[in-house]
Amino acid sequence: MEVGEMEMRMSALQKSGKQGNERETQSDEDRDYDENMSDSPCESVESTNETPSKKTQLEDGSDSLSVIKKAVVVLTRLPEYKISALRPPTPQQFYSEDESSSSSDSDMEWEPEVSVPAPIIISSAFAYCSNEITKVRPNLPEEEVKVGMMVLARKRHMRWQRGRIVEMVTKEDGRLKYKIHFVEKGKSLVSGHHIAFDTTPKLEQLYVGARVVVKFQDDKFQAGILAELPTRKNRLRFLVFLDDHIPVYVGLPLLHLVCRPLENSVDDIRDSTHRCFMSRYLRAWPYPHLTQYSAGQSLNAELNGVQQRGEVQEVDSSLIHVVFQDNQHKEWIHRGSFRLEHMERFLEMKDIELYLDDSD
Repeated sequence: MEVGEMEMRMSALQKSGKQGNERETQSDEDRDYDENMSDSPCESVESTNETPSKKTQLEDGSDSLSVIKKAVVVLTRLPEYKISALRPPTPQQFYSEDESSSSSDSDMEWEPEVSVPAPIIISSAFAYCSNEITKVRPNLPEEEVKVGMMVLARKRHMRWQRGRIVEMVTKEDGRLKYKIHFVEKGKSLVSGHHIAFDTTPKLEQLYVGARVVVKFQDDKFQAGILAELPTRKNRLRFLVFLDDHIPVYVGLPLLHLVCRPLENSVDDIRDSTHRCFMSRYLRAWPYPHLTQYSAGQSLNAELNGVQQRGEVQEVDSSLIHVVFQDNQHKEWIHRGSFRLEHMERFLEMKDIELYLDDSD
């Protein structure tokens, strides 16, 4: 019995040793499989619901042993050169340098077309506080206008001067006129919308669209329309469009409020183009259309009735300082002005869209 038990134990140990060798062989195969998967050029392997099995036959003819193997998903980051190769080629990649600069079908010398890159045109809110964007005339009592007071009055178109009211005249049709004796000689009979207070207005009296007179050096005065109230965007200044379309940033001490403005202040502008611009500007406010330029950028702008090439020298809030190439003339232009070629085209397209929407 002892010999028989020893033989049975020896046989069992031999079988268990063989099974251990089989397991080691299978684990080595698993590692080789995983390594091959990680070296694979494929980016991923789809998993499956089926569980693959491998039957290993034992040498002594015993029952087969099933080994369960799981699918492994391995993500491999492709090198940059492989990613670039997968991208579609750009038009420049279709041609060599010689082919891109000339054409075999033409004997004419090729010249590059000079073009001005189109700027971005934005229509964002100019300010965030209601008191910075208001275009409604405040409901305040009118200041008294009486004989003997000093005012600024229009002596002729685009020229205002300081004078004194010497008489108030009521015409047959009921209109009230003011007889002015100017300090620099001369007198005139003008309407209430052609005189302005000689004092500095209060901030609460001003609004976008107000009719104002701006004082310049040597006691020269010009009328215009208030286009911006002080904000952080414009460094706490007032923007005024003069009646000749010139935009200027000024401080409060240089402003004078017109005494009896027209119901629609734009109606007091003679130039039809500027009147159209101001009407459109006030309708769009506080979302004016503005081009986005940067210093050094080229553009086309109207000068003396003709579109001419220029360059942006400086950007100051809503204005750009432009120097024209032909005569080196410099001036400030509003970034939403009709004079800018890109803005003119943009507004034409807007008009076409509005027309098509109305016709539908």
